Amino acid sequence: MSTLLSEVPDDIRDVVSDYDRVALVFQGGGALGAYQAGVYEALSLAGAEPNWVSGVSIGAINCALIAGNLPENRVPRLREFWDTVSGRKIWAFTPEGDIYRTLRNQMSAFATINLGQPGFFKPRFPTPWMMPRGADGATSFYDTAPLRDTLLRLVDFDLINSGQKRFSVGAVNVRTGNFVYFDNTTHRIGPEHVMASGALPPAFPPVRIDGEFYWDGGVVSNTPLQWLLDQPEHPSALVFQVDLFSARGDLPRDMFDVIERQKDIGYSSRTRSMTDFFRRVQMLRSKHAEALQRIPEQLRTDEDCQILEEYERSGPVNICHLIYQEKTYERDFKDYEFSGTSMRDHWQSGYEDTLKTLRRRDWLTKPTKHTAIVVHDVHRVED
Repeated sequence: MSTLLSEVPDDIRDVVSDYDRVALVFQGGGALGAYQAGVYEALSLAGAEPNWVSGVSIGAINCALIAGNLPENRVPRLREFWDTVSGRKIWAFTPEGDIYRTLRNQMSAFATINLGQPGFFKPRFPTPWMMPRGADGATSFYDTAPLRDTLLRLVDFDLINSGQKRFSVGAVNVRTGNFVYFDNTTHRIGPEHVMASGALPPAFPPVRIDGEFYWDGGVVSNTPLQWLLDQPEHPSALVFQVDLFSARGDLPRDMFDVIERQKDIGYSSRTRSMTDFFRRVQMLRSKHAEALQRIPEQLRTDEDCQILEEYERSGPVNICHLIYQEKTYERDFKDYEFSGTSMRDHWQSGYEDTLKTLRRRDWLTKPTKHTAIVVHDVHRVED
């Protein structure tokens, strides 16, 4: 790790500090979430500390572990969480070769289905199929009470609510189907908000908050990037968007490939279409402001002045897009395969991909205001 880190430019802190906002955006993806932990470790060590963390599902849990701890404890708490949930041993050792790794991962995923994961969730008994309609536990296969205990042990929610870092997690209202964000600028965050963002049906039960019930935000949108771009204020921002499913992939060759590809496409973020839309909006805002500037000051309305002031305060958005690249031995169960070996592999991949990105100083440099938005992806360059 130290060799890779030494290749990162020394002035990364200065480059990052040129932005008004540094955001870390985490997608959902279950067991693949250890990749996000590796991303954060690399950013932290390089001095590119985010001041806003936003996530969905497992991304919400990782965000809580970051925002809910002091700087020196963030990586250790992330490590403790992932060591806890991946603590079950499957094989004493894994023979060399993809076929053995696939088999071992399949056994690990099978154990997850039948036994749950330590500190995360446990299977219900009896199963919901055997429960009467409306009974507690009748709407999910697993009980997530262990996750609540883990969050209370590893996360300081008072620290999250202090606002030292902006924190936001996405969920969907079960009754209305509306997507909502629980943000520490508008809500007092507790473990239930994080759990709601990760309550993926039918595995996990909906979480009740203020009389309403919420499911995993990934049911509607698996990335919170839009929340950041939709904010009324638009200061300059450096965004590290970390996705766990790739929209790009090979043509399926059997039914297992079909299931995996369908999952990848369904949960992948729509970064390109979203950023294209934002670019168009920003261009229209720029043209609107230019038109208003041609109006003599004495003829401008209060609304005109407000629009011009907001435009003057706005800045470009630079997105560094990091997408987990699956291994050849992984299959459609990769998001619920929680073995310690896979967790460490995912973490290391996130760490290395982030350092590759940080070595591209030209990518991190603040764009001009008229650029509006740029997107960089280390894997597209390598392809």
